[in-house]
Amino acid sequence: MGETRDSAELMWVKPKQRGVFPLDSFHIPRSLRKVVRQDVFDVRVDQAFEKVIMLCASPEAGREDTWINDEIRAAYTQLHQRRHAHSVECYIDDELVGGLYGVSIGGAFFGESMFSLVNDASKVALCHLVGRLKIGGYRLLDSQFLTPHLARFGAVEWPEDVYERQLADALDVEAHFTAAGDQTSGSIILQSITQTS
Repeated sequence: MGETRDSAELMWVKPKQRGVFPLDSFHIPRSLRKVVRQDVFDVRVDQAFEKVIMLCASPEAGREDTWINDEIRAAYTQLHQRRHAHSVECYIDDELVGGLYGVSIGGAFFGESMFSLVNDASKVALCHLVGRLKIGGYRLLDSQFLTPHLARFGAVEWPEDVYERQLADALDVEAHFTAAGDQTSGSIILQSITQTS
């Protein structure tokens, strides 16, 4: 990550306690479940990757400062062009109002950043990501760090040794980000989340 949006250098960060979402215990608050089910947002994938990463770093989305600098944007855009990085996007009347992006390797997805211009947009994108990962056979959703916001959805911290074992197992899995198609209804997403493996 970059230290600031204007930083020319990148830093490697390896947390001692890793934030992760156990996919089988992802929690959706009742009020958000209703928003997902009603398809308040038109949720798409990989339609505006570069715009998502730009908005994740923008003051418009409440980011006065950010770790996403030009070099990060260029690197993730290249990963996207090679089908290793993906975005989940929420639209209202064809206007992008929220989303997230991350990197897919084997059965692991590394969530990088999210943004929201209207209430619940990034939360709905996260729900759609988790449903999509479950449909596609993923084993791990890495959030790097645990925040109170992510903990509300069931994110936890794993010590480094536990994380590395789980990551190794996930990397051996052949998962498919596109298994759910380009657009999936909220009811299908909710059903995939509540099913146990």
